[in-house]
Amino acid sequence: MELAYIPSPSTGVVHLGPVPLRGYAFCIIIGVFVAVWLGNRRWIARGGRAGTVADIAVWAVPFGLVGGRLYHVITDYELYFGEGRNWVNAFKIWEGGLGIWGAVALGAVGAWIGCRRRGIPLPAWADALAPGLAVAQAIGRWGNWFNQELYGKPTDLPWALKIDADPAIGRVAGTYHPTFLYESLWCLLIAGLVIWADRRFTLGHGRAFALYVASYTVGRFWFEYLRVDDAHHVLGLRLNGWTSIVVFVGAVIYMVVSAKRAPGRETVVEPPLEGDSSSEDSSSEKKKV
Repeated sequence: MELAYIPSPSTGVVHLGPVPLRGYAFCIIIGVFVAVWLGNRRWIARGGRAGTVADIAVWAVPFGLVGGRLYHVITDYELYFGEGRNWVNAFKIWEGGLGIWGAVALGAVGAWIGCRRRGIPLPAWADALAPGLAVAQAIGRWGNWFNQELYGKPTDLPWALKIDADPAIGRVAGTYHPTFLYESLWCLLIAGLVIWADRRFTLGHGRAFALYVASYTVGRFWFEYLRVDDAHHVLGLRLNGWTSIVVFVGAVIYMVVSAKRAPGRETVVEPPLEGDSSSEDSSSEKKKV
């Protein structure tokens, strides 16, 4: 008999008349707003203009959502295209299923387009946004709690997550490791680490973002080990585990090479508009975030 556990919501949807309000979607939306807010503060502290982060996010967020969904559908295609499956469900993003690797990869493409249109270096924008992205992930992971998904192995720890049975999808009732909570807390630690390291070492040219990526993959490797949901395995290791290793190595190499080629931080992150004096004024108002 469990003496203590984390309860799961009885439903992930609340209906306001005919309009369904989904916990998963709310977590994603709130995470995006927090990331843009914090990124905007950091961008201004670097000498950029208010609103630029949001303008570029208009490109990055839709691309990121599409990329995250594509990665999930491609790596778990049997959930949507196998025998007895309905391929239309691949478009039901509100039911869960966003791959962080696809979200970052395609989101970066959208951000590159937005940065190019504004004449802004993508690495500088990514550095400003990095801690906010980690916080957004921390918030977004609670969407998995609403959907009762992506939990870990069975456990009787006091902070175990109680999962309800659902024969339709093969979900077995019990108490499991709350990997959504582990990852949420880990992402908050990453946000703090990036902010501290950015202040301490004056990171620039994409190195703060690379630190965020490298740190996340360390935790993600462990979370993948704990998870029990179906996944493709390569040489006995979950696909996302291998992805974490590859991405970690790439991020570390980038930090090392970038530090040698372009030490320090960008002195100018955003070209001034014609007749705009805010760039001169911002230098006296900078504060570290």
